[in-house]
Amino acid sequence: MRAETDREIRECLDKLMEISTPEMPAWNMEKIRSGKPNKWNYCDGCVISAIIKMYELTGEKRYLDFADDFVGWYVKEDGNISTYSPEENNLDNINPGKNLFKLYDLTGKEKYRKALDIVRGQLDHMPRTKEKNFWHKEIYPWQVWLDGLYMAQPFYLEYEIRYNKMTGAKDVIDQFKNVERLMRDPTTGLFYHGYDESREMYWADNITGCSPNFWLRAEGWFAAALVDTAAAMPETLYYERMYLVKMLKDLADALKPWQDESGMFYQVINKPDVKGNYLETSGTALIAYALVKAWNIGFLDMTYGDMGERAFEGIIEKYFKKSEDGRFLLDGICLVAGLGGKDHRDGSLSYYFSEPVVKNEAKGIAPLFMAYAELAGRKEKVPKECATHEI
Repeated sequence: MRAETDREIRECLDKLMEISTPEMPAWNMEKIRSGKPNKWNYCDGCVISAIIKMYELTGEKRYLDFADDFVGWYVKEDGNISTYSPEENNLDNINPGKNLFKLYDLTGKEKYRKALDIVRGQLDHMPRTKEKNFWHKEIYPWQVWLDGLYMAQPFYLEYEIRYNKMTGAKDVIDQFKNVERLMRDPTTGLFYHGYDESREMYWADNITGCSPNFWLRAEGWFAAALVDTAAAMPETLYYERMYLVKMLKDLADALKPWQDESGMFYQVINKPDVKGNYLETSGTALIAYALVKAWNIGFLDMTYGDMGERAFEGIIEKYFKKSEDGRFLLDGICLVAGLGGKDHRDGSLSYYFSEPVVKNEAKGIAPLFMAYAELAGRKEKVPKECATHEI
């Protein structure tokens, strides 16, 4: 990584922190556009995860102080979380709970430990498919989305390891295995964005139950879920960990043919030549993060680390620019994409191409900063010519 890029990335994050508060984070474009008050949400959770990684990388206390102040604004002394409703049964709301582990460890504040129990309690009443996967949200019955694996499983596993004698560890691995069995395309090796067990949604194939296309950010969420969950597993879960690592390697191999010469990937991964498709930032950054992290900790060899680094450098070259007012802006970020609902989000190519593309939005900047932290903090003890685990 060029020294200039290193400086510019940090400057971009510093400016965003300077102009952001829990009530009005500058990176949460969905909230800004909606005009609604901010609340406990996964977008902010992703950025705070990146800021905590920056603290771990640099040791600069201002990063920890920002994360503590931001999350602490929501978490009350009794552990209750302002604006969070576990009864909503929304997996997205589990994701910001991951930061409570780090904040508890780093600050010792008991309110974060209490809040962990409240977030974990949501999983006890989450509705499930017949295969026992969590529904993505209660408002999406019988549906599993790749996004949801990232939102819930790393938190779920870490809680079970720390506080529940690993009771739910098998449940975690089984949910990944179900996704592999039900949502992986046998021809390309890529994973479909969503799966409807009921086959009743207008976007679901009446045979497979899957949505019709491979949306990049969903693939990126899934890659990040695999590496983060595997990384949290102790040696007593060695074989389960290696199963997830093998899934990540297979996914990376499936992505390789679709990596553009720029290093980036397209919004719909395997349709680069279709009019309206574009090189997209957030999904590319998530893949970069997952592969470089997997390389750093010895799960995958240097070819996959190089693949991730090329993805990161491609984003910097194409979309990370300085504006006229001197701020650094990250462009090429799909604001949001989902399946179903009143807007008839049907998973078609035209749908994925139609969603707004924005700058400096959480779902792009957070994984870019996380990928940066992994690249900047490479562990020299991991040989670049080989991985430390056989898969």
